Amino acid sequence: MESLYIKAANYNTASKLKVEGIYPYFRAISSAQDTEVTIEGEKVLMFGSNSYLGLTNHPRVKEAAIKAIEKYGSGCAGSRFLNGTLDIHIELEERLAKFVGKESALLFSTGFQVNLGVISAIAGRNDYILLDEYDHASIIDGSRLSFAKTIKYKHNDIHDLESHLKKLPLNSNKVIVTDGIFSMEGDIVRLPEIVTLAKEYNASVMVDDAHGLGVLGLNGEGTVAHFGLTNEVDLIMGTFSKSFASLGGFIAADTSVIEYIKHHARSLIFSASMTPASVASTLAALDIIETESSHLQKLWSNTRYAMDLMKEAGLDTGDTESPVIPIYIRNNEQTFLVAKLLQENGVFVNPVVSPAVPAENSLIRFSLMATHTHAQIKEAVTKIKEAIHFSKKSLMEYEY
Repeated sequence: MESLYIKAANYNTASKLKVEGIYPYFRAISSAQDTEVTIEGEKVLMFGSNSYLGLTNHPRVKEAAIKAIEKYGSGCAGSRFLNGTLDIHIELEERLAKFVGKESALLFSTGFQVNLGVISAIAGRNDYILLDEYDHASIIDGSRLSFAKTIKYKHNDIHDLESHLKKLPLNSNKVIVTDGIFSMEGDIVRLPEIVTLAKEYNASVMVDDAHGLGVLGLNGEGTVAHFGLTNEVDLIMGTFSKSFASLGGFIAADTSVIEYIKHHARSLIFSASMTPASVASTLAALDIIETESSHLQKLWSNTRYAMDLMKEAGLDTGDTESPVIPIYIRNNEQTFLVAKLLQENGVFVNPVVSPAVPAENSLIRFSLMATHTHAQIKEAVTKIKEAIHFSKKSLMEYEY
């Protein structure tokens, strides 16, 4: 027991950042998740949210959650496997399968649990999982639980992926798992090339479309639909904590694959099911996504506007192709300082530093919503440019 306390006591990274006044995590928000939030009594522009369509505060979404609690109560008190399946769980699964173009879908309580349960269920000790090196942490953890041989290939590098596939037995079970939109870099997977390789080397393809659903595709159906590859990708994963303005996740695939996952995914079988409010609010968000294209159009209008401003300001945005815009600072300490300066000046962004990314790729993650105004975006970009300039000057003076 003593070793636990020694280990905890030796961890001082967070305390050092707090002493320096640049600790950027667990900031308490005392208002709705919207384009403007309240932190410590101050109004702050929110550019750190994953609510791409801005639906978290939509009246229809909130009303659906309230009505679901009135009818079903606050929770299901059990797993989907036993007593925790409601009729609205099944309704949402059917709607999602149709939305992404697959035969069946299966709900999980969080997106993280989808990847833990699905990947560990579909790949075993004698199988192979091939991951993009920038894949989400939940994909990495799911592969660890699978006992399969896990191979990482260079980010969006099709030649490196093929070099690994060539070395594997043709008739072995191989699963390529990739993000659709990469959550920090904002670029889009080279899915057509991956599908071509999968066919050639007898591999399955799973796309984690947490950041693509509601963002890409003609009606927000996601990355796979964006490329017209719905019938070529075996599994489509998504979350509800982003464009769908709720909490939970799902996997969609052929019915036989979903039936297998239902009876083998431990994070489904041994976890409580999605709450009624979460299911109902997701259904309401899906209704809006399917019937009101203006949200998606506004999101991309905002994205183009922001990118033009950032280009004019000389900001380094890497290879982003989406409403997730990394602004590279390329220094951990400066990244923390920029985030602090911005919050003090009324702009919330998320700093991303090593080990999440290499220190030379440290960045602030700027995320757009359909509900942002051009005035809000312009104000934020202006303040970001100023914060980067001031932080660089401050560090130089400190070093001197």
